[in-house]
Amino acid sequence: MNNRKPITILMADDDPEDVMLAEEALEEARLANHFISVSDGEELMDYLHRNDPYNDPADSPRPGLILLDLNMPRKNGFEALEEIKDDPELRRIPVVVLTTSRAEEDVYRSYDLGVNSFISKPVSFDGLVEAMKVLGQYWFEIVARPQNEN
Repeated sequence: MNNRKPITILMADDDPEDVMLAEEALEEARLANHFISVSDGEELMDYLHRNDPYNDPADSPRPGLILLDLNMPRKNGFEALEEIKDDPELRRIPVVVLTTSRAEEDVYRSYDLGVNSFISKPVSFDGLVEAMKVLGQYWFEIVARPQNEN
């Protein structure tokens, strides 16, 4: 039995297919959470800072978890991660890099910038579902997270 409160998962990824697959994998993993996606680091920061069109907290709730791709246009994942972790209002939001990169330097750089976890995207949908199940169990059932702040 689980009485956890659903949280908002915010995914920043410029590939609509990856976003759709992640959302389907979260549903398949039976994670009853609110899922929102943005397409690049600029839009991610606009969302987090509640800039237009994300002004209304009811429509743009503070995420309890950010899934972050590294390779995005305008502002890449590293730049967004650095900005999030440098901001006292945002730094407590857990950030999980979910990327196609398997480069060791990307792993090191992500952790140096304060990422909470680094996951290379599984190649199969079943692998993605399994990764989302484990991710969900870890972040929503095992660890203590700061309560969402508005």
